[in-house]
Amino acid sequence: MADSSSPLSLQPCHWRHHVFPSFSGQDVRRTFLSHLLKEFRRKGIRTFIDNDIRRSQMIGPELVQAIRESRFAVVVLSKRYASSRWCLDELVEIKESSKTVMPVFYKVNPSHVRNLNGEFGTAFEEACQGKPEDVKQRWRDALVYVADIAGESSQNWDSEADMVEKIAMSISNELNSAASGGDSDNLVGISAHMREMDSLLCLESNEVKMVGIWGPAGIGKTTVARALFNQLSKNFQHSIFVENVRGCYIRTGLDRDGFKLRLQEQFLSEVIDHRHMKIHELGLVKERLQDLKVLVVLDDVDKLEQLDDLMKHSQWFGPGSRIIVTTEDKRLLRAHGINLIYEMGFPSISEALQIFCQSAFGKSSAPDGYVELASEITNLAGYLPLALKVLGSSLRGMNKDEQKSALPRLRTSLSEDIRNVLRVGYDGLHDRDKSLFLHIACLFSGENVEYVKLLLASSGLDVNFGLQVLTNRSLIYMLRCNRTIMMHSLLQHLGREVVCAQSVDEPGKRHFLVDASEIYDVLVDNTGTGAVLGISLDLSKITEWFLNERSFGGMHNLMFLKFYKSSLSKDQTELHLPRGLDYLPRKLRLLHWDAYPTAALPQSFRPEFLVVLNLRESKLEKLWEGEQPLRSLTHMDLSMSENLKEIPDLSKAVNMEELCLSHCSSMVELPPSVKNLNKLVVLEMECCSKLESIPTNINLESLSILNLDKCSRLTTFPDVSSNIGFLSISETAIEQVPETIMSWPNLAALDMSGCKNLKTFPCLPNTIEWLNFSRTEIEEVPSRVVENLYRLSKLLMNNCMKLRSISSCISRLENIETLDFLGCKNVVNFPVEIFESSRFCHNLVMEMGDIQTPGLPRPFYFRDGYIETIPDCITRHCKLPFLNSSRPVSSNIESNFIWFDQLTKGEEWHGNDDDDE
Repeated sequence: MADSSSPLSLQPCHWRHHVFPSFSGQDVRRTFLSHLLKEFRRKGIRTFIDNDIRRSQMIGPELVQAIRESRFAVVVLSKRYASSRWCLDELVEIKESSKTVMPVFYKVNPSHVRNLNGEFGTAFEEACQGKPEDVKQRWRDALVYVADIAGESSQNWDSEADMVEKIAMSISNELNSAASGGDSDNLVGISAHMREMDSLLCLESNEVKMVGIWGPAGIGKTTVARALFNQLSKNFQHSIFVENVRGCYIRTGLDRDGFKLRLQEQFLSEVIDHRHMKIHELGLVKERLQDLKVLVVLDDVDKLEQLDDLMKHSQWFGPGSRIIVTTEDKRLLRAHGINLIYEMGFPSISEALQIFCQSAFGKSSAPDGYVELASEITNLAGYLPLALKVLGSSLRGMNKDEQKSALPRLRTSLSEDIRNVLRVGYDGLHDRDKSLFLHIACLFSGENVEYVKLLLASSGLDVNFGLQVLTNRSLIYMLRCNRTIMMHSLLQHLGREVVCAQSVDEPGKRHFLVDASEIYDVLVDNTGTGAVLGISLDLSKITEWFLNERSFGGMHNLMFLKFYKSSLSKDQTELHLPRGLDYLPRKLRLLHWDAYPTAALPQSFRPEFLVVLNLRESKLEKLWEGEQPLRSLTHMDLSMSENLKEIPDLSKAVNMEELCLSHCSSMVELPPSVKNLNKLVVLEMECCSKLESIPTNINLESLSILNLDKCSRLTTFPDVSSNIGFLSISETAIEQVPETIMSWPNLAALDMSGCKNLKTFPCLPNTIEWLNFSRTEIEEVPSRVVENLYRLSKLLMNNCMKLRSISSCISRLENIETLDFLGCKNVVNFPVEIFESSRFCHNLVMEMGDIQTPGLPRPFYFRDGYIETIPDCITRHCKLPFLNSSRPVSSNIESNFIWFDQLTKGEEWHGNDDDDE
């Protein structure tokens, strides 16, 4: 068949007739056509019948309308067909109305129709007698058009009955596809998917193209593939949609080659519609299909051998062929050389809500009173189309109260249909990858990938490869912005159900505990066993708990303990250890316990395997006594532990990379042992208000970030590493910056804002890019210092009340982008060159009241006065968005100045209009 309409058109059509037959009555009406019409009726195919139409020299409006209202045209080309001007006019109308045409060459040679010779050509000459040339040419074009369409020829059939059956079956299949295509118009978001696939398929190209559709189970890959197949199949000589390749690829006692042979036999039989085909050697797929334009869809492929067996090379198929493969495993596509891959994304919130409402309410939006409920269930489904449809269908027919009563179960368990689909991906994993999947489902979804690798480094799970496997199989995905591992909420449910099945009635015998009530029972009743590897509990969701000192006694294999607060509430958690804690397992690799409730960790605790220690907001006064084996420890966070006065000896923590002690308001000093932390990259001690000093004469060779903001008693500059890149010591009592800082090769940012004792602009290395000296006592920005800072891009010095002079060298710094002198009221010498530099056209903020610079009229720019004139050097560069004046302006200024503070757009000037100064 042929169809001149767009292959990806999704416009719904409603046809009055399925088929319009065009034929020569004297040749076929009482024979072949009568059998064909009978078979059409048997298959429910509505056919236009012209018995009541009186034939004349020209086809009437009834026939024109019938042609246009028919889905297909079956043109029966017999010996006398071309002698009928009526038939030829019908054919012209069929061609011009872009009908999908199936030609039937009945007892005529198709080449005779194309070349208008033989008996068919003689009949055509009879019809042309006395007709004008333009009419004859339209008839010729129509006959050539239909002759070039692949159809059925009676010369190829031994049985006319079989040919009739084949024609009727082809029409029926096309009608089924058309109906499916119409339904696809109701699929939410389908048009966007079709556009993306259209660009990948590139249908106008004559190359053979293989395209993959990749995404997680239930995302809608099969739906999109089916919609594509329904729309495109009519444009190919042969087509096949192989559903559930994973499920049907089950060997039945045959060896590898025997199974492959039977598979190719079935595949080829379906493609070329040759029933009961038998093949006896491999390679026949290429032999039979390499000259044919075919459309092949392989749905739900999960093994590379499936692709190799059915479509080893693109050369197996003829020019213009298209192969579409859907899979959850991206690696399979790449391994087979399929580089055109469409990644199926989740629907938007509004689309997800629409999908659910269509299933639950039979329309695209929720009825009045159901909107909030529909939104909650949509969230529970995680926007996964399969889950949205399953949950919607399960709630259909329920009233609002019945739907609400179903919510608790929906929150805690998967429906059987959803579980069966998701479970297939998990079951296909290697045992190590299954274990990694469960670790992520129960503990690490939402965590940074490097953090997870660190914690699982000695687990034997081959984490790097396992993460690739889970990503390729759409079981996890990575957020590109911060390299975070994410797992869909329904897959997390699945993983937790798998863990629960390890011991349904005794949670203490499972590998992971995540349910709060089960965790409570295990800890209070001391029923934990060596099977438990990890515990994850959101403290913000619990009621008041009282645990005993041996709660973790039986869990000697516990490696991951995570008691965290998901909410931002400042209230202390209601978890108590009235008699302290006697035991923590020595195999712990992660100890994350927000608001840890006692003054110290158990004396018996030996943290020899501990990688991450996170005890934020704890009641700790100290961690432990003496030296501990801390070689594995890389991250320690004790921030907001307000009672913590000291941290222990860290001599053995030689692999420590990050130490966070911010808001430890009782801490007075760091221990000298920090000098051993040569892998330390980050040291955070913001708001340690009692900190008076840090160790001197040390050089932490890896330290890159040091934050001592608001350590108000700190008087000595922290010269602890020459490799620091970011140093923040704002609001400290530091008076000066030592000259040794000039030898720091990596310093890019320095924040000393609010250092009230700083009076001199310090000498700094030329690596500096960002400086903040706001609210300091600096009096001058000197040339000798500034001229060397050629990488400086931002200088912030707002509210420096003693600042009087600014070097003109600033305007010559090539990378400078932002200057902020807002509130510097006492500047008397301001460089006019700044206004002549286009570098500041976006970020110049200043405010001055006493300037005496020649070239700038006085008063020019200050808070407690007004501007009378604007110098030419400014009006030439009037792209400055921030000219701050709190009183009106007396001169006419170009419109792209932006004035702010008290003067807003539209306000008028009411000040002194004298401009003679």
